Amino acid sequence: MTPLPILTNQSCCFDGTIGFYHHPSTTCNGDMRFAVYLPPQAQSGTVPIVYFLSGLTCTEENFMVKAGAQRFAAQYGVMLVALDTSPRNTGIPGETAAWDFGAGAGFYVDATAEPWNAHYQMYSYVTEELPALIAEHFPGDRERQGIMGHSMGGHGALVCALRHPDRYLSVSAFAPIAAPMRCPWGQKAFSGYLGADSTPWHAYDASELVLHSTWNHPILIDQGTIDPFLEQGQLLPNVFAAACAKAGKELILREQPGYDHGYYFISSFMEDHLRHHATALSQ
Repeated sequence: MTPLPILTNQSCCFDGTIGFYHHPSTTCNGDMRFAVYLPPQAQSGTVPIVYFLSGLTCTEENFMVKAGAQRFAAQYGVMLVALDTSPRNTGIPGETAAWDFGAGAGFYVDATAEPWNAHYQMYSYVTEELPALIAEHFPGDRERQGIMGHSMGGHGALVCALRHPDRYLSVSAFAPIAAPMRCPWGQKAFSGYLGADSTPWHAYDASELVLHSTWNHPILIDQGTIDPFLEQGQLLPNVFAAACAKAGKELILREQPGYDHGYYFISSFMEDHLRHHATALSQ
């Protein structure tokens, strides 16, 4: 059994409840935080689960506060789980020195390079430990799981789904870092967490994984056309689109004119994404 997570705050929201929790993580070797929205349907039985992975510098709060997702989660009867983007306060020297590496920037990989490998095991936390905890302590149906994310979290969501098509039935992303091996953010994170040898990097690059994955569900991605990180070459959605076409995977890549990288963009298309997940998880 996993220890009961500690509730720090809870509120009523669209006839459901939103709670913020923390718990001792054996995977990350320290305290981890997450948030859960339970729709009103959870009062009478188990409901599908959609995990949201946030982007650089975010915590478990950003999505729940800014995305406007609870209204639609209540409408579709879906549990939402958002988590922190890295371990915190580990004592690793330089952990908070950069905004795009270390605290708030775990990149959803299992670090193998020292000293990060002692705590930064975010991939296993997302795919193993947290789902087990949710299944044990909340009315979520682990057989009906979807995953979504934004930016760094979009990268994480795509990687988790493509590597585990048996665990997730749906995936979507907002402005994901879609080919991290080819962009400065990904190269910095992967070299720091995984080492200079790029061979292990392939396991965390969606544009590489999709070429060999057995994933067979539609992939939904929204990308704003005036996203500054798109212009800087950090996101590379066209690289992922080309890989999907080569692999014969169904990709719905929507370019949204006039939208940037932030939560105003995310909230504008949140209903579409939750409908995408709810449709898949109800079948």
